[in-house]
Amino acid sequence: MKLRAAAFVLMFGALALNACSGSREAVVELPGGVMPEETQETPPNAFERMFGMDDRRNVGPCPLMGVLYDNSRVVDFAAPGNERYANIEYTGEMQGVRGLCRYIEDDPITMSIEIQMAFGRGPAATSDRQTYRYWVAVARRGIAPIEKAYFEVDVRWDRGEAVVTRTEEIDRIVIPRANPDTSGENFEVLVGFELTPEQLQFNRDGRRFRIDAGSRPAPGQ
Repeated sequence: MKLRAAAFVLMFGALALNACSGSREAVVELPGGVMPEETQETPPNAFERMFGMDDRRNVGPCPLMGVLYDNSRVVDFAAPGNERYANIEYTGEMQGVRGLCRYIEDDPITMSIEIQMAFGRGPAATSDRQTYRYWVAVARRGIAPIEKAYFEVDVRWDRGEAVVTRTEEIDRIVIPRANPDTSGENFEVLVGFELTPEQLQFNRDGRRFRIDAGSRPAPGQ
């Protein structure tokens, strides 16, 4: 099932960028793809560009797309500090991200992405509904985010259902470029769950429960 999220337009000042490197947290699920393109001999006119009829080749690769490892999972416990299976209320996991990008001449990079997620209901759950909060960030490669936007996904489990999957769509991400030579490979688009300090530490310690931690019906089901 696909859920459409609000458009996410990043209108920060264009920066003069070069390829960057540096230490950072692990990212999984690497590049998604580029929009289909064909070479065209003459540039399209303003009318053709307005109606999406510009099929010239992208001038560079898409930004890296990935799930930030430390924020790829969320586990909610009914009683804080009691990290047993029987105390699990809800779990969530980002399973991948993919997307398309488009930019020619000195245009900004325009992207759309899809985020695959799975959600589990554990033995301590008391409701068939849960709201999860996640973020999408644009960063220079290996450097802190330039901009971050937050979204929510509302999840409902049917009677006897333990795991549900969702595909969240972000229709529009706009990344300005300093000049025509600024490539998409200077940027990365990262996604992750918004976590409490305790949830983040749980992930960093390497502790985890599978997404199907709710495979046993919740009480009363």
